[in-house]
Amino acid sequence: MLLVCRFRVSDPETFTSRAEQALALLTAQPGCRRGTLARSTDEDDRWVLTVEFDSVVAYRRAMSPFPVREHVIPLLSEALTDEPAMYEPTLTSADGQVETHTSVLAEDAFTVRLGEAAGPSTPRRWPPSP
Repeated sequence: MLLVCRFRVSDPETFTSRAEQALALLTAQPGCRRGTLARSTDEDDRWVLTVEFDSVVAYRRAMSPFPVREHVIPLLSEALTDEPAMYEPTLTSADGQVETHTSVLAEDAFTVRLGEAAGPSTPRRWPPSP
């Protein structure tokens, strides 16, 4: 699983210090593979934090320890919220070889939204039909 949090930053020094602590805490957790903080080359106030986890379970467990809840969660709560933050890898590549990953999402994922506990009024299909 891939966590992608985008930020608009007015104080880069303070932000990078907080992000460094967050990355150290997260990457010390079992199931956390790696993390990266990157700054936009187009807009100087835009930053992105990406963290890769073995699974959704690893992500959830990584967010549980008190130091993470104390330091990481407040930082992540400042991320821009106009896009989703968690992504499931579909294809990965290294050394010219592409690997396809099987989805771990439930078969009915994307068919029921908030407020549709009994099911959507119009069934949705994923992936969309061509």
